[in-house]
Amino acid sequence: MLVAPPGAGKTTLVPLHLLAAVWRGDQKLIVVEPRRVAVRGAAHRMAQLLGEETGQTVGFRTRTDSAVSAATRVEVVTEGLLLRRLLTDPLLDGTAAILFDEVHERSLDLDTALAFALDLQRALRPELRLVAMSATTDGRAFAGLLDGELIESEGRAHPIDIRHAKRDLASPRDVPDAVARAIREVFTSEQGDILAFLPGIGEIRRAEAALGDLPALVLPLHGELPTAEQDRAIRPAERRKIVLATSIAETSLTVPGVRIVVDGGFRRMPAFDPGSGLSRLETRRISRAAAAQRAGRAGREAPGIALRLWTEATGRTLALQDPPEILNGDLGGHRLDAAAWRALMGTPPEALPLLDPPPNGATQAADALLRDLGALDSAGQITKTGEAMARLGAQPRLAAMLCAAETPEEQATAAALAALLEERDPLRPRPVPGQRAASPPADLRMRLALIDGTRHAHEAEGDRTTGDRATMARIRDAARRYRQRLGLRGQPPLDPDSAAALLAAGFPDRIAQSAGEPGRYRLSGGGSARLPAADPLAREKLLAVAGLHTRMATEITLAAPLDPDDLPRTLLDRATEQVETSLDPANGVLIARKRLRLGALVLRDRNVTLPPEEAGTLLLAQIRSDLANTLDWTDAARQFRSRVELARTALGLDVPAFGDDALTASLEEWLEPSLAGLTRLTQVKSLSVHDMLRARLPYDQLTRLDRDLPPTLALPGGRVAVDYTQPVPTVSARAQSFYGLKDTPQLAGGRVKLLFALLSPAGRPQAITADIASFWRTGWPDLRRDMRGRYPKHDWPENPALATPPARRPPR
Repeated sequence: MLVAPPGAGKTTLVPLHLLAAVWRGDQKLIVVEPRRVAVRGAAHRMAQLLGEETGQTVGFRTRTDSAVSAATRVEVVTEGLLLRRLLTDPLLDGTAAILFDEVHERSLDLDTALAFALDLQRALRPELRLVAMSATTDGRAFAGLLDGELIESEGRAHPIDIRHAKRDLASPRDVPDAVARAIREVFTSEQGDILAFLPGIGEIRRAEAALGDLPALVLPLHGELPTAEQDRAIRPAERRKIVLATSIAETSLTVPGVRIVVDGGFRRMPAFDPGSGLSRLETRRISRAAAAQRAGRAGREAPGIALRLWTEATGRTLALQDPPEILNGDLGGHRLDAAAWRALMGTPPEALPLLDPPPNGATQAADALLRDLGALDSAGQITKTGEAMARLGAQPRLAAMLCAAETPEEQATAAALAALLEERDPLRPRPVPGQRAASPPADLRMRLALIDGTRHAHEAEGDRTTGDRATMARIRDAARRYRQRLGLRGQPPLDPDSAAALLAAGFPDRIAQSAGEPGRYRLSGGGSARLPAADPLAREKLLAVAGLHTRMATEITLAAPLDPDDLPRTLLDRATEQVETSLDPANGVLIARKRLRLGALVLRDRNVTLPPEEAGTLLLAQIRSDLANTLDWTDAARQFRSRVELARTALGLDVPAFGDDALTASLEEWLEPSLAGLTRLTQVKSLSVHDMLRARLPYDQLTRLDRDLPPTLALPGGRVAVDYTQPVPTVSARAQSFYGLKDTPQLAGGRVKLLFALLSPAGRPQAITADIASFWRTGWPDLRRDMRGRYPKHDWPENPALATPPARRPPR
């Protein structure tokens, strides 16, 4: 671990010194820088010190360009490129040492690449040298991680005059104006070029506009500039120069001629919310380490001045270091790379030597997303799709989208989409005098048409958008690189109709379904989002969403209409398609809907013909929930059921139980066969429950049941039904039906009690007895006296046991 101040020569002198090391042999040294502009700047400077051009002894590689040859022995690369190299050549054959520069920045790619290199060194390459370098970091912590030496050098940096503002800025929005004022003041009082730090591109443009009248070359410097314009900003100029930069110029970079640094004190930092899965750029105060790095840009060639637009008191409250990205960033790429490394080296992600372990919540969210993308299986192992995604070296969502493309046209479309989503939106609102600029339409197909050249900005009538040419050039260049990664030759035409399905493969948690009101949507990953009601996509039923922006609510900024019949395989693997059945409570009709569900969303919903077995199952479930009301329980069925239960409990007859619980539990045995072909509850009502229950008893048991517990009883006045639903079986009939009956009939040889209910001519109960002979002697006289007064036309003999029942009237 090497710690030395800015300008001491870590980036350019240490690699050249190590070229002469005996242990290097003829192997390469890899120097790792955090940004592309730093990669090119470091390589150019080292080549200049050797009196060579880049591409000879010293070369470089970035995502966009390279200069290397067979003679290259010092290769400067970005952190991302080293990561890709480790995953394709994990042994790093031909590499003697890796020098990680500016490790204090603690990007996720740097932490991951350093962990892989340490794992490689400890497992298979103990001779591999690893060097970590920074001007502002905790050297002891890194030395402990590396299990190596800590070397601290005071270097030979030039003195820097640090000057603070008298008062703090009220808001980050004031930074551009404050920076412009400070530049104007120091421009006339001091000599040398000026490097100013602002949070982002918007602030750079505002400051540039405010300085347009100064007699100097005012140049922006940020990551979205073409390479030539970045190089122009960092190379010597014929006249005095003012460079307006983001944090891209904070480290590993010497801007020749700069003697003055104006530091606005803020930077853009991504903040990831594991709950929503969204990353947002937030403007935050810089740390003390970042302030020291920025000030160091002024003292690299001569004594310099650093103007800090905050007070000394505020400076004492700044954080010592910026938080490592692994603690608050999107961990999807890191977890995918870790899974790929595990497949190569066998090291579980949890065992990687990281300076800070990633938070559990963010790790779980990243793993869940990778499973949804098809990159990890349920055990956390990388899949074939995941391996293909890791080889592409793109952010996991974009890699999943690229892998989902099958035809050349789809691959070209996926490449264009990936490039588009990595860059700023090329569509800008066209200013209209007197009107407020509205957000551009969300439809991604409009952007694809611009990229493909089949549509020009504002060519449609009423279109109030325009394309940003510089952004379009960067997108087309990035799309070309993605086509190369996919092995796609030439430039096939784009297929805008495939855009939504490709987006769905990369953003399965952002499928948006209309919530009824135009512009209101539910997201498959949970939550909701909205579009302006005037947006052309606001009435679409289903959208594949790529861009979300969270303000007061979550707003959809980039999307394409999605056909549920055109879902990618990875999304279909997550979705569930099933026939859902229900009963219409009004008419009892069975309803069958075939639904494709993704999370809480119903992507497709169609009426289907219900298969017979499913109809029977649904009817059976409805009957089971309400046995008493869904079947036609005739008196014969109720009586038979009660007779069987009485025979089972009182006589010990070996028959099935016919209680509610028993019948409900055995529906499949006695009822389900009769449901074949039925599709509504009204048809179920036509089934004879009596016949189905009788069918459960064999002939000999039915014979015994009818003998011991007959459904009717012969009285002198005719046969009368026995009511077995009563607690005690009861025969109810007019008193005249019992005339001539001297003794009480018996059920089951007297083992079952029997009651007689004597009714009046109007059918009202007058007496209940279990001993008819005793009743005639003791109870009948009182009943006879009452009945003779109320019903004088009827016969009320003194001794009914000897009387004859009146003849029945013949039917009319």
